[in-house]
Amino acid sequence: MRGHFITFEGPDGAGKTTIINEILKQIPAAKKKNILVTREPGGSKISETIRQIILDPANKEMDDRTEALLYAAQRGQHINETVRPALMAGKNVFSDRYIDSSLAYQGVGRNLGIEAVQLINDFATNNLVADLTLFFDLKPEIGLARIKKLRPDQEDRLEQEKLAFHQKVYEGYQELLSRDKKRIKVVDASQSIPDVVAQSVKIIKSKFPEIF
Repeated sequence: MRGHFITFEGPDGAGKTTIINEILKQIPAAKKKNILVTREPGGSKISETIRQIILDPANKEMDDRTEALLYAAQRGQHINETVRPALMAGKNVFSDRYIDSSLAYQGVGRNLGIEAVQLINDFATNNLVADLTLFFDLKPEIGLARIKKLRPDQEDRLEQEKLAFHQKVYEGYQELLSRDKKRIKVVDASQSIPDVVAQSVKIIKSKFPEIF
């Protein structure tokens, strides 16, 4: 039986990684063995190498289309090497970011168009769609302030973009939410961590209670 593919999205600084780790603590040990946690960009040796190229602040000359294609390339490797085999083995996969990130960041933030970016990602992933997506909703200025406080002078290439770019990305996510309300569920990421975790667990349980 195929496992469930759950993705976690949100602006930079929304706390996705922290919340995923806290959600895992709510899953019984016997069932936790059936969970694979991964991330994008990354999730496999080749994809992690591409991640370094994409996020390296030194690569300021990177063309927007190159950026979009690199994200799609690492995603194709990640899905085919890591995610799809796990799903076919019956594991439930939690991924920190997936295609929605590219649609928001490159499709809207870089003005490449949602449809164009969707096309190259459908090709890269052979049309694999998440079963459920949790969007951690947080105003970009708050998320960027969190990053600056937690990792001063260590922001990656995209985190270093101006606030106007991140605001466009946020608008991109709002567009995606309006298009796919059935798959994408909103979590208020301005709440305390326990409250964000509780809301996230409730959403996942409502669709896939067997995970818990």
